Amino acid sequence: MHLAYPAVLSALLFCTGLYGVLARRNAILVLMSVELMLNAVNLNLVAFDVWLSRAARDTLHSGQALTLFTIAIAAAEIGIGLAIVLAVYRNRGTSDIDKLRDTAEGPETEGPGTSAAEKAEATA
Repeated sequence: MHLAYPAVLSALLFCTGLYGVLARRNAILVLMSVELMLNAVNLNLVAFDVWLSRAARDTLHSGQALTLFTIAIAAAEIGIGLAIVLAVYRNRGTSDIDKLRDTAEGPETEGPGTSAAEKAEATA
C-alpha cells in the first residue's frame, strides 16, 4: 500500500477536527474534535513507521510507541476535560463557549457610575 492513502486520510481527519474546533460552540464537541485531530496524528505516526520500517529491518518502531503514548495522553486529556466541562456546566448551566466568561468579570452593565445597590442587585 502506498503512503499517500493513509496520509490523505489523516489530512482529511485533521482538517475535519480543525473545523470542529474552530466552528463549534459546545465544549464537548470541541473536545471530540481535538480527539479527532489526535487520531489523525496517530494514523500518520503508524503509517510512517510502517513505511520507514520496510527500509530497515532492525527498527525500534518508534512511531507505534509514540502512538501508544499519544493515546494515553488523549485518554487523560479527555477525562480531565470532561470533568472540567461538567463542573462548568453545573455551575453556569451552559457549555456554550461563547457564553462562558471569567468568574472575575461582572455584568456588562457595570460602569464607574453604577451604585452599590445596583451592583448587589446585578450579582443576586
